[in-house]
Amino acid sequence: MMQGYKNVERVKPSGLELVDRLVGVQRVTKVTKGGRAFGFSAIVVVGDGNGVVGHGLGKSKDVSSAIAKAVEDAKKNLVRIPILNGTLPHEQKGKFGGAKVFIKPASNGTGVIAGGAVRAVLESVGIHDVLSKSQGSSNPHNVVKATFDALLQLRSAALIAKQRGISLEKVFNG
Repeated sequence: MMQGYKNVERVKPSGLELVDRLVGVQRVTKVTKGGRAFGFSAIVVVGDGNGVVGHGLGKSKDVSSAIAKAVEDAKKNLVRIPILNGTLPHEQKGKFGGAKVFIKPASNGTGVIAGGAVRAVLESVGIHDVLSKSQGSSNPHNVVKATFDALLQLRSAALIAKQRGISLEKVFNG
């Protein structure tokens, strides 16, 4: 999922205090000639609360091993997200499948105004003040990936100045 983004900084999980959040567990059924075979799929978001976050999916015959597999998968997909004073550098839209997510920076003290899967991702990143709106599909898998799409498109002012080859003051003052 990280291939289409220009400025994604991958992070190794070693040395990080990662906290995992369970976004959702689904019971899935496979119908065979011998009856129904039940399994579980779990989606998990892990983050250090300081700009590093990843998501993963695990599938198994029982819930606990599905969650464990999801956590291991999430640790393989860690990325760094730019945070500016506990909020986002700018507003951004993200889309994945039928899910659309809009995230917008908020003033200090606002809190995380987000629902379900979006809240889990934003809190794992370490964003404390943000406004968000989830539109379209409410499928937690697609909502998490749409939120990641929005977060991976974020660019800090320092990164923009470096890409353009100009000073940080010139980015703001023109």
